[in-house]
Amino acid sequence: MNVFTGISSPDISFVDLGPFRLHFYALFILTGIVLAVILTSRRLSRRGGEPGIVLDITIWAVPFGIVGGRFYHVITHPNDYFFPGADLFKTLYVWEGGLAIFGAIVFGSLGAYIACHRAGLRFFSFADALAPGMLLAQVFGRIGNYFNQELFGTPTTLPWGLQIDPSRPAFPAGLPADTLFHPLFLYEMIWNLVGIAVILLADRRFDLRWGKALGLYLIVYGTGRTWFESFRLDPTEFELLGVKINMVIAAVIAVIGLVLIIVQSRRHPEPEVSPYFPGREWSEQPPPVDTAHAHHK
Repeated sequence: MNVFTGISSPDISFVDLGPFRLHFYALFILTGIVLAVILTSRRLSRRGGEPGIVLDITIWAVPFGIVGGRFYHVITHPNDYFFPGADLFKTLYVWEGGLAIFGAIVFGSLGAYIACHRAGLRFFSFADALAPGMLLAQVFGRIGNYFNQELFGTPTTLPWGLQIDPSRPAFPAGLPADTLFHPLFLYEMIWNLVGIAVILLADRRFDLRWGKALGLYLIVYGTGRTWFESFRLDPTEFELLGVKINMVIAAVIAVIGLVLIIVQSRRHPEPEVSPYFPGREWSEQPPPVDTAHAHHK
């Protein structure tokens, strides 16, 4: 096949290992989470965080995020799951794809907030450390979308158009089988990688604390997602005043990010000394030994 006839989509999305079926979507999601945890741990440790605390927070945030991401996807795609004779258990089949990032962010943030509160860690301090890691995790999530053939845009004649199997449920009805589509998964991957570089460079230059790195993440992802959603093919999606709901939410997220940076810059012009609340700081030094008490023993 001529290499200029578009980007081929994978023929398989899973592999069977004995009695177990490994879905590539799940594999890439997990890979992204692991890499995000590693990057976030390094960033938070440099800011005074206790080694291993990011893993403790992840144990709370990831399940919340998966539930939220799946919930948002299902309620915004009701025709895919709720119809006469439908298998309602398919609403739980996360491995088949369908984790909405907006739901994952909201619910995952709730889980992270609970974990941070328990550890005495400022949520914004954790979120600032996480910001580039979130984009990194989303990069790998988009690779999973590629294997599932579920994230593409309007038809295109560009040489990098994406081939989609016409037998796939997401393939638009009425279009020729050889139609090529904008590879939104690839566009978003590139955008997110650029976003990672922007956040890391801005953080090095301006020392983004008090939620400002989080705000920059929201601006980067929100603006990019608003554009991508404008030509994403998703006929089951809700609309608000004629505008796709995901476009509206993405734009709101970008605005929230801008407001967060402005407000936190005014509220906290001082440097962030510790990511912990006062009195909850972690120290590498062991507690002092009561030598007098030990001597009497």
